[in-house]
Amino acid sequence: MNKKTLVIGASLNPSRYSNMAIKRLVGANQETVAFGLKKGTVSGVSIDTDLVQYQDIDTVTLYLNPKRQAQYYDYIIGLQPKRVVFNPGTENPEFYKLLKENGIDFDEACTLVLLSTNQY
Repeated sequence: MNKKTLVIGASLNPSRYSNMAIKRLVGANQETVAFGLKKGTVSGVSIDTDLVQYQDIDTVTLYLNPKRQAQYYDYIIGLQPKRVVFNPGTENPEFYKLLKENGIDFDEACTLVLLSTNQY
Protein backbone atom coordinates (compact mmCIF):
# COMPACT_ATOMS: atom_id res chain seq x y z
CA MET A 1 0.00 0.00 0.00
CA ASN A 2 1.42 3.35 -1.05
CA LYS A 3 1.69 5.82 1.81
CA LYS A 4 2.72 9.28 0.62
CA THR A 5 5.54 10.29 2.92
CA LEU A 6 7.06 13.66 3.72
CA VAL A 7 10.66 13.51 4.93
CA ILE A 8 11.41 16.57 7.09
CA GLY A 9 15.11 17.23 7.63
CA ALA A 10 16.08 15.83 4.23
CA SER A 11 19.79 15.94 3.42
CA LEU A 12 21.82 15.66 0.22
CA ASN A 13 24.58 13.94 2.23
CA PRO A 14 24.43 10.17 1.47
CA SER A 15 25.70 9.31 4.95
CA ARG A 16 22.67 10.97 6.63
CA TYR A 17 19.75 8.79 7.66
CA SER A 18 17.23 11.11 6.02
CA ASN A 19 19.01 10.59 2.70
CA MET A 20 18.99 6.82 3.19
CA ALA A 21 15.29 6.95 4.09
CA ILE A 22 14.42 8.79 0.87
CA LYS A 23 16.29 6.16 -1.15
CA ARG A 24 14.58 3.29 0.70
CA LEU A 25 11.13 4.87 0.41
CA VAL A 26 11.60 5.32 -3.34
CA GLY A 27 12.92 1.74 -3.58
CA ALA A 28 9.78 0.53 -1.80
CA ASN A 29 7.62 2.43 -4.33
CA GLN A 30 6.35 4.87 -1.70
CA GLU A 31 5.43 8.28 -3.04
CA THR A 32 7.94 10.59 -1.36
CA VAL A 33 8.31 14.34 -0.94
CA ALA A 34 11.01 16.06 1.07
CA PHE A 35 11.79 19.27 2.94
CA GLY A 36 15.30 20.35 3.91
CA LEU A 37 17.62 23.32 4.21
CA LYS A 38 19.34 22.81 0.83
CA LYS A 39 17.68 22.32 -2.55
CA GLY A 40 18.66 19.26 -4.49
CA THR A 41 17.50 15.84 -5.58
CA VAL A 42 17.85 12.40 -3.98
CA SER A 43 16.72 9.37 -5.99
CA GLY A 44 14.51 11.57 -8.14
CA VAL A 45 12.90 13.29 -5.13
CA SER A 46 13.31 17.06 -5.08
CA ILE A 47 14.13 18.53 -1.70
CA ASP A 48 11.97 21.61 -1.18
CA THR A 49 13.29 24.46 0.94
CA ASP A 50 9.87 26.12 1.22
CA LEU A 51 7.03 24.70 3.32
CA VAL A 52 4.81 23.32 0.58
CA GLN A 53 1.19 22.55 1.47
CA TYR A 54 1.34 18.96 0.20
CA GLN A 55 -1.92 17.08 -0.21
CA ASP A 56 -2.74 13.57 1.02
CA ILE A 57 0.29 13.05 3.27
CA ASP A 58 -0.02 9.72 5.07
CA THR A 59 3.23 9.86 7.03
CA VAL A 60 5.64 12.57 8.11
CA THR A 61 9.01 11.12 9.09
CA LEU A 62 11.18 13.46 11.15
CA TYR A 63 14.94 13.90 11.03
CA LEU A 64 15.12 17.06 13.17
CA ASN A 65 16.10 17.23 16.82
CA PRO A 66 13.28 18.30 19.19
CA LYS A 67 14.52 21.88 19.56
CA ARG A 68 14.35 22.40 15.79
CA GLN A 69 10.91 20.78 15.48
CA ALA A 70 8.97 23.50 17.35
CA GLN A 71 8.95 25.88 14.37
CA TYR A 72 7.25 23.17 12.27
CA TYR A 73 4.50 22.06 14.70
CA ASP A 74 1.72 24.10 13.06
CA TYR A 75 2.90 23.21 9.56
CA ILE A 76 2.91 19.46 10.26
CA ILE A 77 -0.43 19.53 12.08
CA GLY A 78 -1.89 21.58 9.21
CA LEU A 79 -0.96 18.84 6.73
CA GLN A 80 -3.18 16.45 8.74
CA PRO A 81 -1.02 13.37 8.18
CA LYS A 82 -2.27 10.04 9.50
CA ARG A 83 0.95 9.61 11.50
CA VAL A 84 4.30 11.14 12.38
CA VAL A 85 7.36 8.90 12.77
CA PHE A 86 9.91 10.12 15.31
CA ASN A 87 13.19 8.54 14.26
CA PRO A 88 15.89 7.91 16.91
CA GLY A 89 17.06 11.23 18.34
CA THR A 90 13.87 13.07 17.40
CA GLU A 91 11.67 11.94 20.31
CA ASN A 92 9.57 14.86 21.56
CA PRO A 93 6.88 14.44 24.28
CA GLU A 94 5.77 18.08 23.85
CA PHE A 95 4.95 17.43 20.18
CA TYR A 96 3.31 14.05 20.98
CA LYS A 97 0.77 15.91 23.12
CA LEU A 98 -0.08 18.35 20.31
CA LEU A 99 -0.40 15.55 17.77
CA LYS A 100 -2.69 13.59 20.10
CA GLU A 101 -4.86 16.69 20.63
CA ASN A 102 -5.21 16.94 16.84
CA GLY A 103 -6.03 13.28 16.26
CA ILE A 104 -2.71 12.43 14.61
CA ASP A 105 -1.00 9.14 15.44
CA PHE A 106 2.73 9.01 16.11
CA ASP A 107 5.39 6.34 16.44
CA GLU A 108 8.83 6.34 18.02
CA ALA A 109 10.43 4.20 15.37
CA CYS A 110 13.07 4.08 12.68
CA THR A 111 11.77 4.51 9.15
CA LEU A 112 14.64 2.40 7.81
CA VAL A 113 13.79 -0.48 10.17
CA LEU A 114 10.07 -0.21 9.44
CA LEU A 115 10.77 -0.46 5.73
CA SER A 116 13.25 -3.34 6.04
CA THR A 117 10.83 -5.38 8.16
CA ASN A 118 7.76 -4.64 5.99
CA GLN A 119 6.05 -2.80 8.87
CA TYR A 120 5.91 0.58 7.13
